[in-house]
Amino acid sequence: MSERTKEEVLFRKYYKSLCHFAWEMTSDMLVAEDVVSDAFLVYFKQKDRISEEEAAIKNFLYSTVRFSCYNLARQRKIVNRYWEKNEYLDHYDSEIENNIIRSEVLAEILSIVATLPNACQQVFRKGYLEGLSNAEIAEEMGIRVNTVKTQKQRGMQVLIQKLNPEFLALFILFIKN
Repeated sequence: MSERTKEEVLFRKYYKSLCHFAWEMTSDMLVAEDVVSDAFLVYFKQKDRISEEEAAIKNFLYSTVRFSCYNLARQRKIVNRYWEKNEYLDHYDSEIENNIIRSEVLAEILSIVATLPNACQQVFRKGYLEGLSNAEIAEEMGIRVNTVKTQKQRGMQVLIQKLNPEFLALFILFIKN
């Protein structure tokens, strides 16, 4: 029997069972077929070093497939860990970005609020930035609730006029949270 014929017989004899073995370990038939093909390539390159006994060849092929599957599993774990870490970092980066934007919006708002009359400034800060109710502001400052409403309305009008339009939507989100 020629060398090529022996290789073909060997390939036909073990290919399907090796594919099934690899599939059991990888749960992916395409990957299993690639692993088995690679195992045969390794065998054909190293057959001079391996005994010609069929049991030795069979053991070599199964061992090669098994270790290749283990290596794939290890690589997948590393890749999955990398992606999990990057997802965390992406989330962390977006949190930092949100904090920067929030700080810029707040700085812009505070600079506009600083131009308001003193009483209007206090009412605006307490109502929109500290989250106090109109009644709480009125009680704390010793003024009427209607005065609080008027001061908040005046402050908001000035803010709407002077605030960068891009920041206005962000300010609305900012005061809701």
